[in-house]
Amino acid sequence: MLKDELQSLLTSVKEHLAEITDADQLRQYEFDILGRKGRFTNLARKISAAPASERPALGQLINTTKQELEQVFQTVKESFAARSTADLEPSLDVTLPGVHSAQGHLHLVTRAIEEIEKIFLPLGFSRMSYREIEWDHYAFESLNMPKDHPARDEWETFFISEKEVGKYGRVLLTPHTSSGQVREMEKRKKRGEGVRMVNIAKCYRRQIDISHLPMFHQFEGLAVDTTVTMRQLIGTIQHFVTHFFGEGRKARLRPYHFRFTEPSFEIDVTCGICLGRSCAYCKDGWSEIGGAGMVHPNVLKAGGYDPKQYTGFAFGFGVERSYMMKNNLNIGDLRLLYSNDIRFLEQF
Repeated sequence: MLKDELQSLLTSVKEHLAEITDADQLRQYEFDILGRKGRFTNLARKISAAPASERPALGQLINTTKQELEQVFQTVKESFAARSTADLEPSLDVTLPGVHSAQGHLHLVTRAIEEIEKIFLPLGFSRMSYREIEWDHYAFESLNMPKDHPARDEWETFFISEKEVGKYGRVLLTPHTSSGQVREMEKRKKRGEGVRMVNIAKCYRRQIDISHLPMFHQFEGLAVDTTVTMRQLIGTIQHFVTHFFGEGRKARLRPYHFRFTEPSFEIDVTCGICLGRSCAYCKDGWSEIGGAGMVHPNVLKAGGYDPKQYTGFAFGFGVERSYMMKNNLNIGDLRLLYSNDIRFLEQF
C-alpha cells in the first residue's frame, strides 16, 4: 500500500542520512529523494491510482511525509554547516607560549622631525608648523619674488585657484616653508617681539626623481632682532650639522642667489652614502641640503620690521634629504621613504 511505502521511504532516508559524511553526497541524495524524478515524487504520483475515497487521507499523508523529509535533510545540513565553522576556528593550546602583538615604530621622517626640534629648542627657537595651502602673497610676493620669477610658473608650483583674490593673489600648495616667515614676523611685530622660530611643515613642488619628491618636509629657521649677525647664522648651521650628522661630517656654504635673503648661500654636507667619495646620489661627494642667508630688507618690511633697525637670518633644509645624509643609513633614493614597503621600513 502507498501508506506503507511512504513510511518505509521515511525510515530508509533517516537511516541513510546517518551514514553520509560529505556535503556533496548530501545534496545528491536529497535530489534523488525529493527531485522531480526522485523516489518520493514517484510515490506521490501513485495517489491518482488510489480509490477516490482514500485520496484525501493519502494526500494529507503525502504532505506530512514531505515535510518530515525536508526537515531531516535540513537538520543534517545545519549539522554540516556547524561542523565546517568549528573547523575554521583555531584550537587553543594554553600550554604554548603567547603570541605577542607586532611592535611598530615611528616613521623615519617623524623621527627626523622630532630630532630636529630637539636640536633647535635649546637655542631658543620656537617650533611652528604653518599651513600647507597658502596665498601667493606669502609664498612669493612678500618674499621679494617678482611676478615673472620661475618658481611662480605653472610647471613649478601646484596652483589651486586660477584667479587672483584681492591683494593675496592666487591659492596654491605651499612650495617652501619660507612662506611662514612673513606670517611669523607679522604676528611677533604686533607683540613688539623679535623672532626666533623653526617652521617644520609639508611642501609641494612638481619634481620627482632620486633626490626630489612632489610632497616633502622642510624646516625653516628664522631669527629677527636688532643684533642678529652673519656670525650667528654660521654658528647655528654648524651647531645643527654637528648634532644632526655627527662629528667628522663637514659642511660648506656656497655663495648663491635667493630673492628673500642677501647675501645668500647654499649649504652642502659631505654625502652620508659615499662619505665624500662620490656616488650616483651626490655625484661629487657633496649633497645640497638647503639654503641660507641674511633676511632681505624687503622681506623685513613685508613683515612689519624696519630694516634700518632690525636684521635677521633664515635657513631652510629638506627633512628627508637631510635624514638621508646621516651616517650608515645608505638610503640611495628619496622615494623609498614613501614607498610604504614594510620590508624597507622595518630596517630602521
